[in-house]
Amino acid sequence: MKRRTALALSTMALLSFGLVLAGPAVAQTATDLAGTWTLVSNDTVRPDGSRVPTLGANPKGAIIFTNDGRFLYLLSRADLPKFASNNRTTGTAEENKAVVQGSISTLGTYSVANKDLALKVEFSTFPNWIGTAQKRTITAISKEELKWTNPNASGGGVAELVFTRARAPVVN
Repeated sequence: MKRRTALALSTMALLSFGLVLAGPAVAQTATDLAGTWTLVSNDTVRPDGSRVPTLGANPKGAIIFTNDGRFLYLLSRADLPKFASNNRTTGTAEENKAVVQGSISTLGTYSVANKDLALKVEFSTFPNWIGTAQKRTITAISKEELKWTNPNASGGGVAELVFTRARAPVVN
């Protein structure tokens, strides 16, 4: 009986210190996400299982999570066209369409519970999201990488995003 108690206590200690490697780590609190993350990929998964790079082959962007539960992200295609007029308020219909379809920015508050990331959207360049509660499922998180899925992507389908933790630039 003592051996069973010792084994149970040892197992509980390992679990409480996160030393059991039974799968990908899951965020437990906002502190686990706090910091700046750089976009690596953003794919749309279609109902037939095929994948399409939502923002092209080399997307750009970042998401910032603060310790006090706020977030801001900007995601974009790398090849957005420059406006011929050099004035964002006088873009052509084609230029404006390319920017709307090739980028999204959102800000608000967030909370984390296990693998669920809840975003309360205060503002977005996709106006349909303003004032909504958005859910993302964290599929993997480590000190260096964050992956999530969005079952209701703004462009339709399921979005799968991968980020890496941003590093401070080296100053010489």
